[in-house]
Amino acid sequence: MTIKHIVMWNVRGDDAAARARNVALLKAEFESLRGRVPGLLHLELGVDESRIDYACDAVLVSEFVSREALAAYAEHPEHLRVRRAVGDLRIARHQVDYESTPGAGTDASRKAGDHDHVPAV
Repeated sequence: MTIKHIVMWNVRGDDAAARARNVALLKAEFESLRGRVPGLLHLELGVDESRIDYACDAVLVSEFVSREALAAYAEHPEHLRVRRAVGDLRIARHQVDYESTPGAGTDASRKAGDHDHVPAV
């Protein structure tokens, strides 16, 4: 069992260019944590492409070996550095942490290369 830590943000910016710069900074700062935090198994920061009005601008998807590793991450000096660097960029933040079983959510019965058949219209 691992712990998933998902965080979504909306960022400040007077126009699309300013928001894009802030999202790029957010992405670079969080990606700088890879390999620096004990117990952090996976980290990716995705940027919204939908541009729908209710979407968040960015999402952090991370996975930790345990609840204790996630708790230690919250106080880790590198994470605190990133929080200081990006703290003023956000206007909204949403978070979900949950237990996950490795491989959960995948269809293990499917073979590599199998795809759902979509009939031609």
